[in-house]
Amino acid sequence: MLKTRFALPFVAFCIGSLSGGRQALATDCAKPVDFLTLSLTKTSNSVHDALTQAYPGLTIKAGAVHLVTGEVVPLEGPRKVSKPERLENATIGDMFVYRYPLDFSLEQRKTPFHDPGRVRNEAFFRALMFDNKSATRKSLTTVRYRGAKLTANFSVTKKHCVHTQLAAALEEIALQKPSRDKYFRKIGGSFNWRVISGTKRLSSHSFGSAVDVNSQLGKYWKWLGVKPGKAARYDNAIPHEIVEAFERRGFIWGGKWHHFDGMHFEYRPELILYARLMGQ
Repeated sequence: MLKTRFALPFVAFCIGSLSGGRQALATDCAKPVDFLTLSLTKTSNSVHDALTQAYPGLTIKAGAVHLVTGEVVPLEGPRKVSKPERLENATIGDMFVYRYPLDFSLEQRKTPFHDPGRVRNEAFFRALMFDNKSATRKSLTTVRYRGAKLTANFSVTKKHCVHTQLAAALEEIALQKPSRDKYFRKIGGSFNWRVISGTKRLSSHSFGSAVDVNSQLGKYWKWLGVKPGKAARYDNAIPHEIVEAFERRGFIWGGKWHHFDGMHFEYRPELILYARLMGQ
């Protein structure tokens, strides 16, 4: 019998759900994927296309996401709610309301609550990744940034080839000129099973799918002492070449959020692919 997470109502967003179709990626993690140039299959539903091509084995049918583990997560569409409320108890559809920008302009993030990727459906990620700290720990491995004069270690999951993708990003960054070593001093960390500060929502660090580079250079919106929706000012110090190297491998950057987290990179290939599928 299939395991189901939370019985949510079937909505029009799910009508016409498609099977996974052609899987774009191999699952053996032997070779990293370039999500910025990956050949895509496009149908009438870009959300479905992005999800099925980001995570091999995931399929969509009967208004739900079906995972290879046998778990099923209802695929509810975006809600007509306030922006703060969308952040809380988000549906899968809510995750795609704010489109992740692939250019390096930081203009969109000036719009209050424009946080593409910060909106997460926890049931989906618990099913896709892990449901507890112990399970995540068992999947972890160490991936290193090996710079000119510095080595930084990150503890990330091997699930969905996160470790392979991160290793490719860090290798590209280590070869960039001038040296990027300063961005990997005093790193913010990687795996940490915890909730997001001031909330009950799990951080993506809990799943071993996020890393924080130099926290002093990256910066974080709460350090300004501003209220939610009032984080328009952001003095970025992270070079666009670093951001693009991460994005190429499926990691989004928190510096493109209104509530910026400039040290934070999170494995969300579905948002990279969705932006491309929508013609960005």
